Amino acid sequence: MRVNRILLSSALIVVALVLQVSVLARLHLPGAVPDLLLLTVLGLALVYGHVGGALVGFGAGLLADLAPPADHAAGRYALVLCLIGYLAGLAKPENGRLKSATGPMVVVVAAAIGTTLLYAGVGALVGDTAARHVGLPSLLFTAALYDLLLAPFVVPGIMALARRADNDPLAEAGSAGKSTDISSGWLSSGTGLKIGGQRGGLGSLKTKARTRTARVGRIKGVKRL
Repeated sequence: MRVNRILLSSALIVVALVLQVSVLARLHLPGAVPDLLLLTVLGLALVYGHVGGALVGFGAGLLADLAPPADHAAGRYALVLCLIGYLAGLAKPENGRLKSATGPMVVVVAAAIGTTLLYAGVGALVGDTAARHVGLPSLLFTAALYDLLLAPFVVPGIMALARRADNDPLAEAGSAGKSTDISSGWLSSGTGLKIGGQRGGLGSLKTKARTRTARVGRIKGVKRL
């Protein structure tokens, strides 16, 4: 990953973890706790792709495993967020721009449910049965609901920051040139004329018309003589 990506991801993950532990965890909402850290990973994964999403998810999960008041084995949440970040990165749009909010919302709901299931599954493998006592169905419903309500205020902002930090002047110039070429090609496909050569094409047409007129005048002049 680039240096600017690492710096931005680290700052956002630390801020999200602090807010989740100090604010969201103390709201004492029924069921699950709104997972601000998960939403941050999803926003970055939708911009960086599956490889960047996996790396960001692993780092965020490992930090959450080591930060107090974590009471589970280290690496458990890192494994879960690594898988979720990788899968979310696969949903990255090809042009980097989202056409609607439906796709990200589906990704958020699927990630919330998948995170809860994976976390409970890994816990069952290591002997942690806390999810059974709390009630897995209620955890799934509340996790999806809370994350879905919080996502519109977090994911778009995270994606905007990631795009702005990821674009350097050379990349912007290159992308501007590519967009110009694409737009010109798209416009010229319906007319059959090249946009870049329209002025030259019109000039050549005028020149040909003048030449033809001059030839006609000469022919008439010869006939009169």
